[in-house]
Amino acid sequence: MKVLFVAGASAATLFAAAPPAHALRAGGHEVVITATEEMVPVADRLGIPFTAVTDRSIGSLLGTDRAGNPVPRPRTLEEQRQFAGSWFARLAAASLEGLLELTGHWRPDLVVGGTSSYAAGLLSAHLGIPHVRLTWDALRNVEAVDEYADAELAPELVALGLDELPRPDLLIDVCPPSLRAPNAPPALPVRWTPGNTQQRLEPWMLSNGGRRRVCVTGGSRVGVTGSQEFLRGLAEQAAALDAEIIVPAPEDVADGLRTALPGIRTGWMPLDVVAPTCDVLVHHGGGVTAMTAAAAGTPQLVLPKFELFADSWARLDEHGGSITLMPGEQTEENIAKATLELLTQPLRRDRAEALAEEIAALPGPAALVGPLEELAAG
Repeated sequence: MKVLFVAGASAATLFAAAPPAHALRAGGHEVVITATEEMVPVADRLGIPFTAVTDRSIGSLLGTDRAGNPVPRPRTLEEQRQFAGSWFARLAAASLEGLLELTGHWRPDLVVGGTSSYAAGLLSAHLGIPHVRLTWDALRNVEAVDEYADAELAPELVALGLDELPRPDLLIDVCPPSLRAPNAPPALPVRWTPGNTQQRLEPWMLSNGGRRRVCVTGGSRVGVTGSQEFLRGLAEQAAALDAEIIVPAPEDVADGLRTALPGIRTGWMPLDVVAPTCDVLVHHGGGVTAMTAAAAGTPQLVLPKFELFADSWARLDEHGGSITLMPGEQTEENIAKATLELLTQPLRRDRAEALAEEIAALPGPAALVGPLEELAAG
């Protein structure tokens, strides 16, 4: 069986695809992952055959429409939904030609796309093959933004004789059952597994030495979408705590942090390795970052930039192992108070560990091989 994975324009989308891709390869199947040219350095470190299908950068996709006009910053919740659906759709439109060229040489039996990898649906319609949607994380209500993707991709859909994107033949969901929305569509559950790139470990990454440890991260987009200031501000606030502060970040960002905050540990480090050693993980609201903390049983403080996934964050908070501060609540005082509560309240750790146990009990990526084989066989 030949399986094509269509990732997005960020490292997190590649990380989500890597575990099932490795499972399929271990099962004897051929796998190729596609990415943007900007993501080639990340794909190169995953150990899976890959190719780039567009040179559009994430900055250009977020900031300009198809005609090159600036895209206004979304303000209302509905504008945020439109913004999300539209920019992912622009990525699909930019990727389609490269995908069709690739599949002219290597025709897959099955195409697997991420939560908003709309190019997977377009390609399935062109080739007449099954299409799978594999969720990136536990946080996205995809139906809320799909309609805007349909509108953005109207030219491509008309060419196919369609008025909306083909819906997936199979939905695979990494969301633990207790966090799934009441109206969530039927899905094949799978355990979320970290797929991030690795590097040589330092001994301190494996243990906190008995001292309280707080991890502050801006996720994989630091340095790409201008979130260095956000990360630096969080690190400065966390440094006031009686705890060791670690800040996973690219080296160009880490250099400035070392100068501004002597004594912190920073640099590029595998989050899945350090997360279990932390007492609290403070982050920007990235789905893969949140799942890393959840799978590690680490309490988390979530500081999202938008209200788009507020309902998902609310379900996570209701479980008890996290605190989310929405954009209007992210004052220094509130952040310090929430971090201290997560550090000092045993119930928070207990609930985070309970969620980790729930995630660990789900079937792993190898369990997907059989259902995907059946789907490809028709």
